[in-house]
Amino acid sequence: MDDDVKDPAAGFVSKVRWMMAISGATTLIAIAAVLSVIGYRVFKSEESALPVEVTALLPKDARVVSVSAAEDRIVVGVEVGGAIEARTYDAKTLRPIGRLTFANEP
Repeated sequence: MDDDVKDPAAGFVSKVRWMMAISGATTLIAIAAVLSVIGYRVFKSEESALPVEVTALLPKDARVVSVSAAEDRIVVGVEVGGAIEARTYDAKTLRPIGRLTFANEP
């Protein structure tokens, strides 16, 4: 064989090695990004786990009928003067976020 003629298989192997190196580097960057996001969320959630204490003021002669929680909301059923209200609070901050009043038609 002549030394000036390149083996076509060697060129192919070289290209495959180059693509594998790029693929490996991309995979490492992706894994680092995922681990960074997981670490950020873990440390961020520890800050929000601080205890919160709030006293919700109800009208005079009001009575709590029910309390329920779902996802990030707390719903409190309150009877005020014979009418029922559903008061909604944010579970993390315990701030009021809504109020639904029920009344009978006249």
